[in-house]
Amino acid sequence: MINRTNTLLQNLIEQLHFIDLETDNMVYKSEKALEICIESIGKLKKLVSKYNFRSQQEEISFFKEVKPQFTSKRIYYNTIYKIETKKPYGGLRIVKKYYNNELTKLKRFFDNNLDFYKYYRTGSTYLDYKYFLRGTFDIKQSLDSFYFEADLDFCTSHDFKVAKILANDLIQVYLEDQLFNLDRKENRSQSEVLPKSAVYWTGTKVSLIELLYALNAAGVFNHGQLELNATVDLFEKMFNIDLGQYHRSFLELRERKNARTKFLDLLKEVLTRKMDDVDETP
Repeated sequence: MINRTNTLLQNLIEQLHFIDLETDNMVYKSEKALEICIESIGKLKKLVSKYNFRSQQEEISFFKEVKPQFTSKRIYYNTIYKIETKKPYGGLRIVKKYYNNELTKLKRFFDNNLDFYKYYRTGSTYLDYKYFLRGTFDIKQSLDSFYFEADLDFCTSHDFKVAKILANDLIQVYLEDQLFNLDRKENRSQSEVLPKSAVYWTGTKVSLIELLYALNAAGVFNHGQLELNATVDLFEKMFNIDLGQYHRSFLELRERKNARTKFLDLLKEVLTRKMDDVDETP
């Protein structure tokens, strides 16, 4: 079971990466991503319908750790779609106020579910048998109303809450990125605009983001004092590229089960091969 769900999740992540590279239009991107997420969750549901969990612990692990990784992506793209399609037209101040209001909604969800946040974030397990086994809900737990209308063979009382927490992490990063970009646009005057560089980054955005995070972690700029956003700004200007939601891309890199540093591994491989070729040259 775990191998099949891992393969399904990896395929989902790869397809979402392709969409990420295809367009910067978040409305279009969210629509396409939602279609892929819904299809992937349908396949996951089909797997579960044909599978008998071997133990309660296996069932808990699935609904606490596996399923939320799928549903959190659906929640994320659905929320971003709503945010962007309802975004008001107007000046920077109006749009910034709108995004800040959306951040306030995330804070409200956090406040309303503080006890469960603490339980989940601290890695607690003593209530898992209530939260992540099917058919074991407790009415005293203030359950979301959707639970009573959901397919009880494919959900527990709290797996959606875990997915919501994971999705909210990504939504927060998205909103903060949008606000940062608006601030940067607001503060950058015409006199600060640098001449357009003749050099273009022709690799993938994800590869450059992976490289920038590595350089930032190594502290190779200004003795480690240069902030990540300043590093990103520098490279965007230098290579004529907009890295967009680079914080979210980093979160997705962390989600990779294998080859989390795919681009850095490739650089090492090609440089080693180049050195070997030179060594073999008479």
